[in-house]
Amino acid sequence: MTQSEAKVIALTYELRNGGPEGNVLEAVKDEQPIEFLFGIGQLNQSFENNVKGLDEGESFNFLIEAEKAYGPVNEKAIVELPKSIFVVDGKLADDLLVEGNIINMEDKEGNPHRGKVMDIGDDKVKMDFNHPLAGMDLHFHGKVIKKRDPSEEELNQGYVKP
Repeated sequence: MTQSEAKVIALTYELRNGGPEGNVLEAVKDEQPIEFLFGIGQLNQSFENNVKGLDEGESFNFLIEAEKAYGPVNEKAIVELPKSIFVVDGKLADDLLVEGNIINMEDKEGNPHRGKVMDIGDDKVKMDFNHPLAGMDLHFHGKVIKKRDPSEEELNQGYVKP
């Protein structure tokens, strides 16, 4: 990407599950808009495609189907793990084992994974390693607050300088 093609975009939005009447999952307000370097894959490609070409002050309203967002729920990513792996220094990490809690973990190769605690049994813990938005159609409604050319430094680093 050349500097003339790249843009820094700041926007606000409301994200809902399923459609315009769905539950609000996230709200990015005017006081703290999200700012990103357009076109380098920092955000979901379908999201970027929907805001491509919008100018400062323009609104957007679109739906990204689950398959093009974070995909369907993968049942193989919901697993039961032995409770013993949550023992730290000889003591069960009860503070981590709370239903709904997100735990940062590593697989055998050292790759990081984030899992949600779904159920705690006597000797097993059911964990969901799907993306939190997997299986959801995502509806975005928002507005482009600012659009500008990136600095050379931002373009070289691949992110917006705070």
